[in-house]
Amino acid sequence: MRASTIKYEPLDDRAGAQRAGSRLATSLTLAAMSLGYGVVQLDVTIVNTALDAMGKTLGGGVAELQWVVSAYTIAFAAFILTAGALGDRIGAKRIFMAGFAIFTAASLACAMSPNAAVLIAARLVQGLAAAILVPNSLALLNHAYADDRMRGRAVAVWAAGASLALTAGPFVGGALITLVGWRAIFLVNLPIGLTGLWLSWRYASETTRSRAREIDLPGQLAAIGALGALAGAIIEAGALGWSHPAVIAACVASAAFAVLFVWRESRTVQPMLPLSLFGHRLFALTTIVGLLVNIAIYGLIFVLSLYFQGINGLSAWWTGLAFVPMMAAVLPVNLLAPRLAERIGSCRTIVVGACISALGCLGLLWIEAGTSYWAIFAQMIAISGGLGLLVPPLTSTLLGSVDRARSGIGAGVLNATRQTGSVLGVALFGSLVASDSAFMTGLHQSLIISAAVLLLAAAVIGLGANAPDAKAQGRSM
Repeated sequence: MRASTIKYEPLDDRAGAQRAGSRLATSLTLAAMSLGYGVVQLDVTIVNTALDAMGKTLGGGVAELQWVVSAYTIAFAAFILTAGALGDRIGAKRIFMAGFAIFTAASLACAMSPNAAVLIAARLVQGLAAAILVPNSLALLNHAYADDRMRGRAVAVWAAGASLALTAGPFVGGALITLVGWRAIFLVNLPIGLTGLWLSWRYASETTRSRAREIDLPGQLAAIGALGALAGAIIEAGALGWSHPAVIAACVASAAFAVLFVWRESRTVQPMLPLSLFGHRLFALTTIVGLLVNIAIYGLIFVLSLYFQGINGLSAWWTGLAFVPMMAAVLPVNLLAPRLAERIGSCRTIVVGACISALGCLGLLWIEAGTSYWAIFAQMIAISGGLGLLVPPLTSTLLGSVDRARSGIGAGVLNATRQTGSVLGVALFGSLVASDSAFMTGLHQSLIISAAVLLLAAAVIGLGANAPDAKAQGRSM
């Protein structure tokens, strides 16, 4: 009888191969999620270097350029909470891939825009897609990494990739504009989007769908109306004046939508924004600080972009290089912030960071047309370094103030609030520099407002965290 020629693969070898395949799948899922968050952050900063080139090609003034920036951020801020709920209901993988596809298509539309109106509309769609990508990328990471320690490392990589994209944005944007033209800053998103889509489709596993998770559509529409009308009023006030009927009507509409939003959220069973979260003092305080800090910082970045190109005559390439040290300072200070928070406390670290940024703003008050870059270098580093110092403890304090089961909605509220601050900062500071003849006066006013807002943020968290009920809440966490 012939001996059998069948070979059996040892069980350990097959199990090892399965584990290796699983590790590869989770690693490539992480890569896809990092690309999703990274492309969102890239478009936050890369556009600033192209403002001057866009204005020359498409026409329009500062108001149109404000809308190019703000349309993206308005949609991002207003839709991010609903996007997370949509992922819970339909499946995070499906929604994430849809977001990536929309973002990629909208980027192509931005690159092909024949005028400012089409570009603004395409940027609005981009912002909507960005809001879909961020919360659902986190949900898919949470699903892919069951182990707490490995999940923590994955989230750190995800965040580091976004910080790298944020830092590289001005440099990459300046290089692309110089070599190809401003439309290339949007075309670069196409290979990123297609790669992210393929990796997500091939390696990410779908999350459990919750049909019971409702979508708060009336609340969503009210939030968009309130934020959009307010941003529109501030932007157009720079050109039309605050007494113009259209500006007054937009302010009234914003207030009406805001009242409707609060009324809706206080009565619906599954609100987009649970107002009960604000019953915790530390949650309310950190949310306010996030709003104030982004008003100050991102409004200034917009104005400084116009200053470098429109007033000092720098090219897009040199403007991008001018922002690289400012953005790069954020990452190492991010790593220092947790250690300082362990020594002096999270709230005090936030206060220190806000005060450093405020001092950087005050140090720029003597800036004039033609001021040397190296004369303002240290102040710009101080502004960004303070931001890098306060954001990690701000985030951890907010998340620590809510139950773990509600950490997702807590993070969503902080993201939405900070993006709202970015919208208001760009709208407000842009309106101050809308007139070319009064640009430097508007820049100085912007710096004073930024310093005041940052010091207010320091006072809010510094004094509020020392209140008796805040201390009691902190001990109960």
